[in-house]
Amino acid sequence: MATINLLPWRAERRRQRERDFYIMLASAAVAAILAWFVWGYWMDLRIEDQENRNGYLRTEIKQLEGKLTEIKELETTKAKLLARKQIIEQLQASRAQMVHLFDELVRTIPDGVRLTSIKQTGTQLELQGVAQANGDVANYMRNLDASTWMQRSDLQKTEIKGADKRNRYEFGLTVKMRSPEQPKDTATPDAAPPKPGAPPPPPAGKPATPAAPATVGRAS
Repeated sequence: MATINLLPWRAERRRQRERDFYIMLASAAVAAILAWFVWGYWMDLRIEDQENRNGYLRTEIKQLEGKLTEIKELETTKAKLLARKQIIEQLQASRAQMVHLFDELVRTIPDGVRLTSIKQTGTQLELQGVAQANGDVANYMRNLDASTWMQRSDLQKTEIKGADKRNRYEFGLTVKMRSPEQPKDTATPDAAPPKPGAPPPPPAGKPATPAAPATVGRAS
């Protein structure tokens, strides 16, 4: 026998679908909220971890800056100590050099030459003195050039002063100081090129005033 359902089954099924839809919607909302909280918590953890790393880096940077400051101070102190050491070594070397220098001045000065003043400017000596003749001055310059502590003698002036034949010529010359360990500097001082028709310059170690004998003849 056939049965007939007289209940409003379509409306009941519609309500059931609506309940299912709202349940699914609520579940999705709850899942979204939970996912948002989980994502926020995870980002907070990452931010906190990064801040910890940044703090560690800042601490290490401060320590490195302190070490760099100490290194700069040590380098400054080292430079000062090296400068003092160099000055002390130079003083010690110059002290020994001056002893040998005065000994060489005594050894190289020939008869007929007498020094009146000695002036030092760096490694250069300015010698002033008197001599009996120009030949004595030339001999003195050759002795200076042959010395192991001096080199490159250069005559600055020679002229007749007074009537005393023993100390007739006043001269001035310069000479370079050197150490025996240094190579001999044989370079001649820079000179201006001779003018056309002018006589050639005198050789090194010779007096720069070849006219002096004529002046002596006139003075006598």
